[in-house]
Amino acid sequence: MLNMLKTGLLLTGLTLILVWLGNLLGGQTGIIIALVFAAIMNLGSYWFSDRLVIAMTGAQPLSEQEAPQLYQMLREMTHRANMPMPRLYLIPEMQPNAFATGRDPQRGVVAVTQGLLQMMNYDEVKGVIAHELAHIKNRDTLIMAVAATIAGAISALAHMFYYATSFFGSRDERGGNPLAALALVIVAPIAAMIVQMAISRAREYEADKVGAEIAGTPVGLASALRKLEAAAQRIPNEHAQPATAHMYIVNPLSGGGLMALSSTHPPVAERVRRLEAMARGVRIA
Repeated sequence: MLNMLKTGLLLTGLTLILVWLGNLLGGQTGIIIALVFAAIMNLGSYWFSDRLVIAMTGAQPLSEQEAPQLYQMLREMTHRANMPMPRLYLIPEMQPNAFATGRDPQRGVVAVTQGLLQMMNYDEVKGVIAHELAHIKNRDTLIMAVAATIAGAISALAHMFYYATSFFGSRDERGGNPLAALALVIVAPIAAMIVQMAISRAREYEADKVGAEIAGTPVGLASALRKLEAAAQRIPNEHAQPATAHMYIVNPLSGGGLMALSSTHPPVAERVRRLEAMARGVRIA
C-alpha cells in the first residue's frame, strides 16, 4: 500500500512537471495542449506498448512443446497468484534476463532470455518468473509505460519551449532568453528522469516482495539476482535499449559511473538484503 501511494505521488509529480512546461509554452492553452499530447501518447502506449517492446527486443513466442517444464511452473504459480496465464516469449540473448509487459493481467507477457534458461537452476528461474508475474499482477507494466510516456512528453515539450523561446521570444516579452530556455530543456527532462527512476525502483522492490510470495520462497529470486547482476557486467545484450532497459529484472545495460547513477533499478545488494530478511521472517517496509 505504501509503495502504491508513493508511486501515485511520483506519477502526480511527473504530471505537474508536464503541466508546468505547458504553461510556460502557452499559458492555459499550453496546459491543455500538454495534457492532450500526453493523453494521446498514453493511449498509444496503452494499446501498442507490448507489441512495440516485443518487436524491439526480438522476442519470439515460446510454445509449451518447446518448454513444458517452464509452462508447468508458470501454471502452478499463476494458480497460486489467482491470475491468468501470460504468454511466454523467448529473447535470443545469452545475457540472462527477463521482463514483463502487457496493459493488464489478461494480456500479460513474460519474456525470458535464452541465457536465463541455460545459466539458472530451477528455483532461480522460478524466482525470476514469479517476479515478472508480480509486475503483471500489480499492473506495473501499465504504470511504467505511462511514466515513460509522460517523461517522453516532458522532454518533447521542453525542446518545443526552447525553440519557441529562441525564435519567437517568450509569452511575456519578445526577447526570450535562449540560455534560460536551454537550461530548462536540460533540467526538465532530468527532473522527469529522476521521478521515473524513483517510480521504477519502488515497483521493483514491490515486485520482489510479491514475487517471493508467488514463488513460495524468496531464496530462489535472491540467488538469481546475484547471478543476473554478475552476468550483466560480462555479457552484452544486443537488443536492449535505454528505452526498454527499465523493464528488465536487472539493468541489461549495467555499468559503473554515470550509468549506475542513472539506473532505473534499485541496487541488487539491497534487493537481496530485503529478500534474505524476508526469508528470515523480518518485515521490511
